[in-house]
Amino acid sequence: MANALANATSPYLRQHQDNPVDWRPWTAQALADAKAGDKPILLSIGYAACHWCHVMAHESFEDAAIARLMNDNFVCVKVDREERPDLDHIYQSALAAMGEHGGWPLTMILTPDGDPFWGGTYIPPEPRWGRPGFPDLLRQLIKVYRDAPEKITAVTDDLATALRAKSTRAPSSEDPKNIDALAKWLAGIMDTTDGGFPGAPKFPMAMALDFLWRGYLRTGDAAMKTAVITALDRMCQGGIYDHLGGGFSRYATDDRWLVPHFEKMLYDNALLLGVLANAWADDGSPLYDVRVRETVAWVLREMTTEAGGFVSSFDADSEGVEGKFYVWTAEEINTVLGAQDAQIFGAAYDVSTGGNWEGQTILNRSAAPELGDGAHEKSLGSMGAKLLAARGARIVPGRDDKVLADWNGLMIAALARASITFREPSWAAAAAQAFDRVCGFQSADIRLCHSTLGEAKNSVSFLTDYGAMAGAALALFEATGQADYVAQAERWIGVLDDQFLDAENGGYFFTPLDADPLILRPHHATDDATPSGNALVADALARLFYLTGKDGYRQRAEAIHRAFPPAEDHDVVGLASLLMAAEVLQTGLEIVVLGEPDDPATQALIHAAHVSAPPHRILHWLAPGQILPRTHPGTLGPTHPAWGKYQLDGMATAFVCIHQSCSLPITDVHALKSHIANIASTSREKQS
Repeated sequence: MANALANATSPYLRQHQDNPVDWRPWTAQALADAKAGDKPILLSIGYAACHWCHVMAHESFEDAAIARLMNDNFVCVKVDREERPDLDHIYQSALAAMGEHGGWPLTMILTPDGDPFWGGTYIPPEPRWGRPGFPDLLRQLIKVYRDAPEKITAVTDDLATALRAKSTRAPSSEDPKNIDALAKWLAGIMDTTDGGFPGAPKFPMAMALDFLWRGYLRTGDAAMKTAVITALDRMCQGGIYDHLGGGFSRYATDDRWLVPHFEKMLYDNALLLGVLANAWADDGSPLYDVRVRETVAWVLREMTTEAGGFVSSFDADSEGVEGKFYVWTAEEINTVLGAQDAQIFGAAYDVSTGGNWEGQTILNRSAAPELGDGAHEKSLGSMGAKLLAARGARIVPGRDDKVLADWNGLMIAALARASITFREPSWAAAAAQAFDRVCGFQSADIRLCHSTLGEAKNSVSFLTDYGAMAGAALALFEATGQADYVAQAERWIGVLDDQFLDAENGGYFFTPLDADPLILRPHHATDDATPSGNALVADALARLFYLTGKDGYRQRAEAIHRAFPPAEDHDVVGLASLLMAAEVLQTGLEIVVLGEPDDPATQALIHAAHVSAPPHRILHWLAPGQILPRTHPGTLGPTHPAWGKYQLDGMATAFVCIHQSCSLPITDVHALKSHIANIASTSREKQS
């Protein structure tokens, strides 16, 4: 008989509906029942693509005896961390305060008020590694809860103090650390052989790579460029990349990017698309061009709903085995391709009789990462297409079909910008369709819905939803010139100011003012697997300041940066997104283009701006003629340095503006690129 998760809007929760555990979603009623029965809460947080979540479910949550122990002594609550990132953040922070490493599944024991007093991650059903098994651990915790309540109170009080100290901080009055010095420090700790941070596991850390790339563009520091290129090259040719279907896995379990944790997440691919597109714009790397196009094709083919939104993830497992869908034996490849082609393909993709992982082969090109000539790559592509078709007959890993507003915002922005860089307008069209899909679930007061599944929705929303979707709107404005996107971003900022603003300390809370109360209201700017909400909002505010001339946006952005300054060099890892937003605010490079949207000359100037200007550019795309008074968002007001300027001889025209000074009108693509390059060169000379 199904438990209370049967009607959940999360596929992950529905995976547990037939467990003998009496699971409940996180609700006020669940906490009330815990108080009424004086039972502790057993909170389990995971997500659909999580391998170890499945392992613990099979070992413990499907076991009748363990389930009985849980049901008799606890109120058991299951949470999808992607659907409730607020809860995940709070209790991961609590686990860290206990001195434990975070991760999923997250297993927390709480008082009926929701205060944590014990935590861990994956727990085996029997004793291992010198620790008790799950049933024995539960019995110990039950005994302490019943017989020594003073111990529970002492732990919860200490944790509450630690969590409050971490989530509340006074704004800084000191000057921020030098952003270039932080970038130099970060480049100095990177793995110079395989890229990324040294050791295993290796995560893409796209925000850190993006920060380093922008540091290279500012300073010309070769070490910063090398750190990024090394990581991207190794990832693009390593096993973390799906060489048949496209797209990147979540991370590598080894230190060479060979063995992925095979889950595929929407946000990783969105963030890596952005870094790859920026790097490609610098030197036109054929490898990055191919990987971007393959990854976008995979997203549009396999990660898109019929209504246009982007789904969350693909599982790491199929048929209960991690990676089974993706790995090959030499015999399987020989059967599909024939002996001659199998030998050619195997030489390129590290295929051998003994395999490179547990007797099987993870396809990769790490040994010889350079692409071959066109004919060779075309031949390999044809072979790969045959293997992809054969792979399609396998049982596909589970797909988490929920549409998350913030993750969709990241992918929409990546596609919109890449559509200009790679001259693929269909990508912008797909981004616009996903944008409409997310907006379709807004409430009448412009409140976003964080998570939807089909037509079902979870009505909560978070800071990241508004920050990412505002960024998506502004990226779509650059790709389409439609000023309504700017207006929509402004409306969402209004919601943030009304519901999320921390007027006392600066920045924004993660949860809205009218949300159900939790043990604390998260307030931070630290990136995790995705950019922090405050960083996303700071970037959007900076761009809106330039686009609209409204000084209130600048003031809000500055307050965020004052609230979360990096105190130590290593803070750059967690604050990379916020530091990039600071660069936009402080040194935004504005490019104003006057021209008809369908005019190839207009499109050429916009493309030139994207491939030539650094990522802190702000693009104004306006109708031809004179720059008119600001009658709607996206047009410039009289305080803007480009105010009153005209097209040159009726042609598509660009102006490059820094602070209160604009260039002469530019109609030639090469002249625009040259002017932007001269600005970058002059800036580097001043810094040196």
